Amino acid sequence: MSDTVGHTREPCPDRILDDVGGAFAMGLGGGSIWHFFKGLRNSPRGARFAGAIDNVKISAPALGSSFAVWGGLFSTFDCCLVALRGKEDPWNSIASGAITGGVLAMRAGPRAAAKQAVIGGVFLAVIEGCGIALTRMTADMGPNPEELQQMQQEMAELQRKQQRERDMAAAAAADTQGDFTYSWQK
Repeated sequence: MSDTVGHTREPCPDRILDDVGGAFAMGLGGGSIWHFFKGLRNSPRGARFAGAIDNVKISAPALGSSFAVWGGLFSTFDCCLVALRGKEDPWNSIASGAITGGVLAMRAGPRAAAKQAVIGGVFLAVIEGCGIALTRMTADMGPNPEELQQMQQEMAELQRKQQRERDMAAAAAADTQGDFTYSWQK
């Protein structure tokens, strides 16, 4: 893959903290919604709202923390691969997803780690593939820079023409103002 796909992100040391915070926020937000409705459904009739809020306070931060760990490891491996390979492309993200999945499942044994590594790699490959497809699809939607410059020049010329017409109309109106006499004045 080429570097034209559009991977413009924070520089690597800052990216890790940025991704940890973003992942925590996503996990916390999504976990809050999920656990609110789960608490609402599982609470007794008179205390559904209070049960939902309690469930959010207990469970959502844990999910946010799990997301933050995943995001931090992913970004760390991504930065390492960028430094090792010397370029930033979708393959780094795919490999980082595979490594992160494997590392997080390592405590369950080598078989589980290998399985989760494959799942992580496939998951990131799908995300990267969708991102590339969306970028290519939307790239054809707008005008290219030359067409955009031509459109701006045409718009500026049209505005100058309209201004000249307004100036001419105003000048003509000013000239005829003094010459106008009513028919009863003659």
